[in-house]
Amino acid sequence: MFEIFFLLSVSLYFVEIIIFIIGLSKKYQKLNEEELPVVSVIVAARNEEDNILDCMESLAGLEYPVDKIEIIIVNDHSTDRTGEIVTGFISDKPVFKQMIPQNAIGTLKGKTNALANAIKTARGEIILTTDADCVVSPTWVKTIASYYKKDVGFVGGFTTQFDNTTFEGMQAIDFIYLLSVAAGTINLNKPLSCIGNNMSYRKTAYDEVGGYEGLPFSVTEDFNLLMAIHKLKKYKIIYPLDEGGLVISKPCPDWKTLFWQKKRWGVGGTESDLIGYLVMLWGFLSNAAILLTPLFFSPTALYLCLFKIMVDYFFVYPVFKKLKLGLKLVHFIAFEIYFIAYVLLLPFIVLPNRKVKWKGREY
Repeated sequence: MFEIFFLLSVSLYFVEIIIFIIGLSKKYQKLNEEELPVVSVIVAARNEEDNILDCMESLAGLEYPVDKIEIIIVNDHSTDRTGEIVTGFISDKPVFKQMIPQNAIGTLKGKTNALANAIKTARGEIILTTDADCVVSPTWVKTIASYYKKDVGFVGGFTTQFDNTTFEGMQAIDFIYLLSVAAGTINLNKPLSCIGNNMSYRKTAYDEVGGYEGLPFSVTEDFNLLMAIHKLKKYKIIYPLDEGGLVISKPCPDWKTLFWQKKRWGVGGTESDLIGYLVMLWGFLSNAAILLTPLFFSPTALYLCLFKIMVDYFFVYPVFKKLKLGLKLVHFIAFEIYFIAYVLLLPFIVLPNRKVKWKGREY
């Protein structure tokens, strides 16, 4: 009986991975350089004195027509040296602007309110967002903006993480895995997730959904906005696999920080629809079967364990290769152990208590 359960779980998991790969393989036309739109890059920063300088230095190196870009750093009432560092760095760089949100827009809180304030002042036709703990490639804006044909309303991008240690490496693989799922489903017109540190949208689409203030509160504001634009049924939403649009973020430094990150994402995931829950269910069952294999050991069960792990490897490996990133085997093994653990534990953490700690605030 266990072998049948395991076979069914892994088979369904394998089918969904194939579907994700089909979505990931989609190609999209790009604009010519002279057609590139005016863009506004927005970074919301709260108590980021250890990160903001690296972020701004990478933004200062962007390859984009200077008359078509502005960079807005939103100092979200930091109590450390973030504001001082921003002021010193941008003093001789007119493309940069710093703002401090003075008013709450509607009932918005925290980062979402900071973003909404910046978007109201932005002059760009396209809004791009990243986080203060990220560095962007010089071609980031040019690559993402080049996908904005007239019918495109949202373009997602890939983020990886610095992976100098095994703890960091497993987080980097987890990012690539989850974003590959996001890209695969979005490109098949079924958005399930995205990531706010590498996302973009047409400002008119943002305005048409009423902005962040017109949406229900969510601790995953990026996914909330994605779904609102999708429901307009007016714009294409795409997620190209393009190394030119890569962003690199700093990983969580410890298990406690990682716990709260995963819980926040898990709470956001409860807003998914039926298909989203089915995707999560198949992942849960296949990983549960692996955990139960020692109790119901057989050659077939062992084969299915190895097969599921190989499916994960050959799902993420081509993405790493396309993004010109290295995939270390020791990091992948750590990721598999971590992946099994959090997929099985997260429902029991999220469902009884949805309290989230994020950027020094509780929600």
